[in-house]
Amino acid sequence: MKKILMLGMGGTIASEPTENGLAPAMTPEQLLQQVPAISQICQVECRTLFAIDSTDVTPRHWLAAAKAIQEAYEDYDGFVLSHGTDTMAYTAAALSYLIQGGRKPIILTGAQKPIRFADTDSRINLTDAFVCACAQEMAGVYIVFNGRVILGTRARKTRSKSFQAFSSINYPYVAVVQDGRLLQYIRREGQEEPVFAQKLDERVGLLKLVPGTDPALLEFLLERKDAVIIESFGVGGLPTYEDGRFGKLIRQYTQAGKFVIMTTQVQNEGSDLTVYSVGRPLKDCENLMETYDMTTECALAKLMWILGQTRDSQQVRELFYHPVAEDILLRT
Repeated sequence: MKKILMLGMGGTIASEPTENGLAPAMTPEQLLQQVPAISQICQVECRTLFAIDSTDVTPRHWLAAAKAIQEAYEDYDGFVLSHGTDTMAYTAAALSYLIQGGRKPIILTGAQKPIRFADTDSRINLTDAFVCACAQEMAGVYIVFNGRVILGTRARKTRSKSFQAFSSINYPYVAVVQDGRLLQYIRREGQEEPVFAQKLDERVGLLKLVPGTDPALLEFLLERKDAVIIESFGVGGLPTYEDGRFGKLIRQYTQAGKFVIMTTQVQNEGSDLTVYSVGRPLKDCENLMETYDMTTECALAKLMWILGQTRDSQQVRELFYHPVAEDILLRT
């Protein structure tokens, strides 16, 4: 039997009712007691990393999870992380950069309802996660949820209540799990030894544009952060308004060594700054890049990982556009 390490990080799956609402309380061992069939799939050892709502997850928690996997990597065949759904896509993206090229499966899962609830999705999600963690062909980081297997760099939570909470953005589902059987469509090759990282630059901000956004908001972020991701409209661009202040701020701060990433609020099909006059001039800005088909979750995590290694403009650009776990495919 495969030997799997389960790492508990809290979330709805491990929550119990309290007077203030649901709160994480159960250990990984207690979760497994609710799904005894998993003992027939593999041998499991457990460790509690955190018992928190995923709203409280920070980059510090990503680093701790990556470190725990690194320390145990040679002793186990795969890893399952029980995690809250709200920020699971961010954690999956971050682990995809902190643990690159591994040959072993690292599976994140959780639930929309706690495991003790009668109508929970916890038991099937947890079972499916262990099925995937035991699969020889599942190399790398994935989210397993509602029978779907999603690459860690392509996942996004797209539903707040229903069991089909996650979607794969601009990339096919890697596999499905049906009746305890893995049907895998896409196989990724891992390398014998993964590359681990243990440093992130947390000074990365995000600005979502709305009609009439005050440029002072962008200036506020650029003054305080090493990099800012701007979620613009459509295929991408910046409002010019009467004074073109957005563009002036970007040129001023990127020339001073800050980084700006342009992305889109539109979930599917990605960005292309070359299409409209509000976007094309940005292509000439120093230290400005665009995400193309990359998700915002990935852009944030990838930029934190890159800036944790280097601030050299050319190296940052090369690393950002270099694909990691199929995170960016449509760049031009």
